[in-house]
Amino acid sequence: MPAPHSPFGQLAYAVSDLFWPRRCHLCAEPLTEEPTPDCFCPACLTAILADSHDTCPRCAATVGPHTDTSDGCPACREAKFPFGAAVRLGPYDGRLREAILRAKQPGGEGIAETLGRVWATAQRDQLLALRADAIVPIPLHWRRRWGRGFNQAEAVARGVAEVLRLPLRAFAVRRVRPTPKQTGTSRAERLRNVAGAFLPADPLPDARVLLIDDVLTTGATASAASRAILAGGAAQVTVAVLARR
Repeated sequence: MPAPHSPFGQLAYAVSDLFWPRRCHLCAEPLTEEPTPDCFCPACLTAILADSHDTCPRCAATVGPHTDTSDGCPACREAKFPFGAAVRLGPYDGRLREAILRAKQPGGEGIAETLGRVWATAQRDQLLALRADAIVPIPLHWRRRWGRGFNQAEAVARGVAEVLRLPLRAFAVRRVRPTPKQTGTSRAERLRNVAGAFLPADPLPDARVLLIDDVLTTGATASAASRAILAGGAAQVTVAVLARR
């Protein structure tokens, strides 16, 4: 299918809609608006982008309106991160959580890329203010990528890179060993699980890197990947995630 931004792409989408009406990725409501790369209905898109919380600039956790975050927040104050800051699209709940879970399922690569475009469009100024030179996704180990068929973080990063017009360096860092799923584990266990799991593969000397992932929980995976990127010569790493758990 041609790109929906082009005149021919718009015509192709319009013709296909006559026979296969497009539906929202989340609620399955028919999309009646003009062809768009978003593929979320207005209600779901609003819910995905609705984050009215204050966040910690160090770990992107939700904080109270009067929380002193000059030294981090209660969630990260005792942690040591190699990355300089973290930003998010929203908290890991509601429609955003549903969209992220859908993006990890078979056939979810398009949803993940769409989420990246939606995110970068909504927070374009904030993300550009980070002055990144390159965008790097958290890599999957080849076995997990082979089983899933794609890397959802890379798909999100592709959407972000497209909107921000920044180079995507999908192979800057390599996951050299598989790691167990981190759900339900403590920060200490997560740190042990990912220790030495990443190595620099395509160095980015003196670059400011925007490291993309779908969800940040304790920061253990982001920290391990950031160390590998910095070991490859990068000047700094900022973590950007769809959601903070």
